[in-house]
Amino acid sequence: MSNPFVHIELSTVGVGAAKGFYQKVFAWKLRDMPGMDYTVIEVGKGVGGGMQEKPMPEAPSLWLPYVEVADVKQTMDKAIAAGGTAILPFQAIGEMGSIGIFLDPQGVALGIWAAPPKRKPAKKSAAKKPAAKKPAKKSAAKKPAAKKPAAKKPAKKR
Repeated sequence: MSNPFVHIELSTVGVGAAKGFYQKVFAWKLRDMPGMDYTVIEVGKGVGGGMQEKPMPEAPSLWLPYVEVADVKQTMDKAIAAGGTAILPFQAIGEMGSIGIFLDPQGVALGIWAAPPKRKPAKKSAAKKPAAKKPAKKSAAKKPAAKKPAAKKPAKKR
């Protein structure tokens, strides 16, 4: 199936309280990302997600699903052309990929995510290997002809 749901994110006020609530209800494993104000939700089987403080005070607290796409910018262009509104046109997420968020024509928010482009392995220098030396041919020196034994002469009669 193309374009599956791959991440579900809670943006709220008071992430600490939300962590406590959801751990009690679902026993999810929560892991804080080093250097970020973001908590990863590991659910084991199924789609995991994350939790964060609301990025803007006027934004509502909500769960936002993310759909995987090949190219965030291209998909945002399609959503806008189809009547959607860009909320976050494109944002790189370090080495993890990129995201975008739009509202559909009915006003419902949806996130999109693209994996980082695959890096091609560095090509090894194509240094030519020296051609394998063939063993030198022995000169075809002619061997002296083998001497034939002298034909026996009939013995002389006496």
